[in-house]
Amino acid sequence: MVTPPEPLARFYSVIPAGGIGSRLWPLSRADAPKFLHDLTGSGSTLLRATWDRLAPISGPDRIMVVTGRAHRAAVEAQLPDLTDPNVVLESEPKDSSAAIGLAAAILVRREPDVIIGSFAADHVISDQRGFRRAVVEAVAAAEAGYIATIGITPTDAAIGFGYIHCGEPLDIADAPRAVSVDSFVEKPDLSTAQSYLADGNYLWNGGMFISRADVLLTQLGETEPQLLAGLEELAEAWDTPRRGAVVDKVWPELKKIAIDYTVAEPAAAAGRLVVIPGDFDWDDVGDFAAIAKLHSGGRKSDLAILGENARVLADASSGVVISQTGRLISLIGVTDIVVVDTPDALLVTTSANAQRVKSVVDALKLSGRSDVL
Repeated sequence: MVTPPEPLARFYSVIPAGGIGSRLWPLSRADAPKFLHDLTGSGSTLLRATWDRLAPISGPDRIMVVTGRAHRAAVEAQLPDLTDPNVVLESEPKDSSAAIGLAAAILVRREPDVIIGSFAADHVISDQRGFRRAVVEAVAAAEAGYIATIGITPTDAAIGFGYIHCGEPLDIADAPRAVSVDSFVEKPDLSTAQSYLADGNYLWNGGMFISRADVLLTQLGETEPQLLAGLEELAEAWDTPRRGAVVDKVWPELKKIAIDYTVAEPAAAAGRLVVIPGDFDWDDVGDFAAIAKLHSGGRKSDLAILGENARVLADASSGVVISQTGRLISLIGVTDIVVVDTPDALLVTTSANAQRVKSVVDALKLSGRSDVL
């Protein structure tokens, strides 16, 4: 019997479990965001799979989940080993800087030399060993004082992901693959993505950050000192009876901004950010085309069907069908179709237009149709 590797010393995993996942409407809603769904057919929700991936690396007692107050019951039901001190509840979404920054500020007070790793609740990674190897190198880089991220080696010219432009190799003990980050690049058009793939010096931005908590907070404070001050005030009261009052006062005033802009990009510009290439399968399941691809293995001839009571008749059709109603769905001669059937909303589109689902959500918001959001 092979003995599993020990959890990493000083390491704490942080899972930000927020966001609605508007490109997965009407499956993903405000009260049931995508990380609470099984989108892979594995029997585990994305959140549960993330926990199972991280537990052997940090230990199950060293995983903190940051989520919305409305999702606490569902999160705790899916993660029975999650301890109460490791549940951080947001009164309203404030994006990743506040979520990850607050976790860092709380944990550094409990354990001053702690190294934290932030891993989104809605990513799909099946290569556990490859993932662990990358995290081990990222932790080594964090021990050397860097902020580290894990970039995914591209397998195609994807336009749905941001990219990292790699710089020069670095000499960091126990992190032989570490390279500097030259810059971050927003989601490109197809021709630009093809040039990145051909260049070979670009990685997909997986949004994973590993750092000593104090180093991350210092970088955040250089960019957004007022935001850091608010997070420090929250963290100081967090493990005291004053928490509720301080959260009600401070949280609504926090700036809503992604950690890419407050930590990652400024750290890269200052030469403090390194990237570890991750040669493992990865997807952030950003839209229904990604779900279809996960289930088809990239083949165009398959139809992925999700839903416990899904009833589908298909002839010469491909794509994905997600059913929550048990209603019979018949497909004849349609390719790369996306059908999402829920009790109060039906979506029909194609894989090529999957990114545009967000515009439907935006239109529903403008029209006041919050009942289906």
